[in-house]
Amino acid sequence: MKKLLVNIIVLSICLPIAARCQHIQSDTAGNYKLIWADEFNKEGAPDTANWDYEHGFARNHELQWYQPKNAVCHNGLLIIEVRKEHVPNPNYIAGSTDWKTNRQFIDYTSASLNTRGLHSWQYGRFVMRARIDVDPGLWPAFWALGVNKPWPSNGEIDIMEYYRNMLLANIACGTDIPFKAKWYSNRKGLDTFNDPEWSKKFHTWRMDWDENSISLYVDDLLLNHVELSKLVNQDGSNFNPFMQPQYILLNLALGGDNGGDLLSTTFPRRYEIDYVRVFQKAKQ
Repeated sequence: MKKLLVNIIVLSICLPIAARCQHIQSDTAGNYKLIWADEFNKEGAPDTANWDYEHGFARNHELQWYQPKNAVCHNGLLIIEVRKEHVPNPNYIAGSTDWKTNRQFIDYTSASLNTRGLHSWQYGRFVMRARIDVDPGLWPAFWALGVNKPWPSNGEIDIMEYYRNMLLANIACGTDIPFKAKWYSNRKGLDTFNDPEWSKKFHTWRMDWDENSISLYVDDLLLNHVELSKLVNQDGSNFNPFMQPQYILLNLALGGDNGGDLLSTTFPRRYEIDYVRVFQKAKQ
């Protein structure tokens, strides 16, 4: 009887896990197979086997200082929290003309995680389920960058980007001017969903990328589609940055060149990620 009871307990634990794993393996159409995922089920800091971090002020004249401690896994979610703080900028240089070093103080902190040097993939289906905060000035993103060449010649894919009451689905390649991108960008206003509760819900963003094209979706709604033939760098190199592996980034930015005004936004704010999964088509 005791052995039977133990077996029942084991089955009651294992069957839901097995069912969930089977669902993950088979939840995409088109002969895709799961090759990598982070479900964020372990409490505490994100798995260092999957994620590295950006540090300090990063890009776009944004307001946040990136640091690892603003990212934590709790109750099955990766939580990236932006906080209002006022601490000295350790890189401050009086009289500097560099926006990263002429700020005497750090007024906001956040986190930016990436799989660079740990995991990268060429082609596949990239999926994230998340809830984004859409208060003014917030700039959450789920994106990918190519492993070779400087930006934007390495190629950028913004699977999910949000600011100023818009979702953006962007793809960028290089031009003949260094650090100037050629953008293929589509935007969708949140008001077009006709759902005042939209931002309070979890949604699923997806990229389908193969040797022919890139398609970007939210909740199975197509937001952008670009043929790879259009994405060759325009610098005479004939290099297509989307025919190389890309790595994933997750971050919550503030303000800067595009993010908007924070005056009416209170803190802390959160970007909550349920999972990130990468699928590739099974070889025939």
